[in-house]
Amino acid sequence: DPKKWKESKKKSKEVCGYPLSIFFIVVNEFCERFSYYGMRAVLVLYFKYFLQWDDDLATSIYHTFVALCYLTPILGAIVADSWLGKFKTIIYLSIVYAIGQVAMAVSAIHDITDSDRDGTPDNMTFHVVLSMVGLFLIALGTGGIKPCVAAFGGDQFNDKQESQRRTFFSVFYLCINGGSLLSTIITPILRAQDCGIYSQQKCYPLAFGVPAALMVVALVVFIVGSGMYYKPEPQGNIMLDVCKCIGFAIKNRFRHRSQQYPKRQHWMDWAEEKYDKLLIAQIKMVLKVLFLYIPLPMFWTLFDQKGSRWTLQATTMNGNFGLIVIQPDQMQTVNPILILTLVPIMDSVIYPLIKKCGLNFTPLKRMTVGMFLAALAFVCAGLVQVQIDQTLPTFPSASQSQLKLLNMGSNPVAVKLPDRINVSIGSPEVTKIISLAKGQRQTLLIPSALTDEWLLANDLTSKPQQGNNAIRFVNGLSAAVKVSTPTADFGQIEPFFYSNYSQVKNGKATFTLRSGSQSCEYSRDFGFGSSYTFFISSTLVFGPNCQDFITAAEDIKPNSVHMALQIPQYFFITAGEVMFSVTGLEFSYSQAPSNMKAVLQAGWLFTVAVGNFIVLIVAEIAKLPEKWAEYILFASLLVAVCIIFSIMAYFYTYIDPAAIEAQFKTKANEDDEDDKNKLQKLEVEMVKRDAISCPDEYGEVKQSKM
Repeated sequence: DPKKWKESKKKSKEVCGYPLSIFFIVVNEFCERFSYYGMRAVLVLYFKYFLQWDDDLATSIYHTFVALCYLTPILGAIVADSWLGKFKTIIYLSIVYAIGQVAMAVSAIHDITDSDRDGTPDNMTFHVVLSMVGLFLIALGTGGIKPCVAAFGGDQFNDKQESQRRTFFSVFYLCINGGSLLSTIITPILRAQDCGIYSQQKCYPLAFGVPAALMVVALVVFIVGSGMYYKPEPQGNIMLDVCKCIGFAIKNRFRHRSQQYPKRQHWMDWAEEKYDKLLIAQIKMVLKVLFLYIPLPMFWTLFDQKGSRWTLQATTMNGNFGLIVIQPDQMQTVNPILILTLVPIMDSVIYPLIKKCGLNFTPLKRMTVGMFLAALAFVCAGLVQVQIDQTLPTFPSASQSQLKLLNMGSNPVAVKLPDRINVSIGSPEVTKIISLAKGQRQTLLIPSALTDEWLLANDLTSKPQQGNNAIRFVNGLSAAVKVSTPTADFGQIEPFFYSNYSQVKNGKATFTLRSGSQSCEYSRDFGFGSSYTFFISSTLVFGPNCQDFITAAEDIKPNSVHMALQIPQYFFITAGEVMFSVTGLEFSYSQAPSNMKAVLQAGWLFTVAVGNFIVLIVAEIAKLPEKWAEYILFASLLVAVCIIFSIMAYFYTYIDPAAIEAQFKTKANEDDEDDKNKLQKLEVEMVKRDAISCPDEYGEVKQSKM
């Protein structure tokens, strides 16, 4: 609209040839992407550790949320193009988005329902419902504005600013990757902090609160630039026209299904009675590409698991890289770092090198290789999981029990374990019948005086959560001992009794032991995910050497498989993404008519959504007990789909949409010219007939006048 464009140019100034309004849009996009990826980075751990869901449920809800985020862009595009316009759609859905982020931050505050102040919410239903409402609003908001922001930014340039528009899109997508990278680094650090009003727990409110604040900033920045924007009116959505045309073709074909009607070359030709032939030809080109999209969701099934299964896998690994300690959810930063590295390398080195070797590395071949690399990434993940499983303790099944014996005396004890426990220190031999609980690991505390009470303590039956270490003390002294650290208080331990488990972070921990006026310190370095029982000997002497009188029993070994082993799988999945996703979009745009690119973009996003739903279906149907087997299953499915896709690609014929459209337009012009010539001939004929002399008023009518 030239009039509106001139009005907006009066309001918006230019800086270095660029409309000032686009700077607000760029800042808005950076903040919004930081908000989305920051929240998503810690989401699966929030499900597992805060809401206390198991791995399968946490993975299922995570992928349902991601799928919704890629379904709602279609709705957002239709609303923007057919009803509200891009500007209002961005404003309204950003408000919905910000409310969802705030709801997530509030749902993570455990003190709201923690009436007994033990650090665990008492009303988990409140937190689950609020978080699900928040995620739904976020999915509606982020998906709804996804197709609008970039296009709205492009609208701010006129036809004479093509180079500036290209630069804008480059900066725009740099902001997407920059926001993703920074948020994936920062929010896991915030999550790892301890915070709370009454009790200190992992700081999920801060990890969700910062993205919520960034979303509010994004909204405010976008509104501030309101007066400078060029705001085109809704022009209608091409997707609706495409759907109506396809629907009419199907309906018309069904009406004329009888054999008495002649067949047509293509089923879309049945829409010729109502729709233009050029539109039908364009839809045919789009359907040809969409047919190739059918196998593509399987790639996204594997790709998006780096935010769920791979993050959960990292929780059972050692993240100590020497100078820094990497959180499990921070490993996702490897992906954007590799993207920024691999894209220029592929474009400037790999692809030209392949071309020089004389190989015809077409876009569809690149996509096939990308799918194979993603399958290879999951094979690597399966091998890493095998290594992790070898370091895990063997926990008892539902019909088994495990027993460990701890001698609290200073003399050796001979123990016999037939169907009962016989313990002897010399003679006479003492026999005890111990009732073991099924599915439990237990420690039997054997006192120095066998006639004293024997205690049976329950051990952990799973790895400590979040990479922490579970520590407890057994007091072998005849006096009570109080044990504490700066981060945990074990309380006062009665004589010949034990404390509950307390969580201690990795690194060096110093324990202070006090009994009456006496005290001493005991220090030890901890890794990730271990469990120890520390026995305080009856011969303990308080002083600088009390460390020698404390015995450590390792209940669960620390995580020994290093997180660095995940780097190969991240490399392969990112290389696959570059070859599959970037090339796929390039191929789709090259094969789509000029006015149908939005339809293919919607189809591409739809494959991402379907891929995330496949995770739920496969995980529920397979129900594999071993995680490595699930990784290999997904890799095998993708290889099978990769073979199918390669066959489909082999028979695909590349087209030039512009040339086909030009042919139709030329033919239409020729038809118009023919119609024009016919009309001229008809007019000449009419003039000739008018020239025939008509009879006089009283004469006989010999010729009718046209």
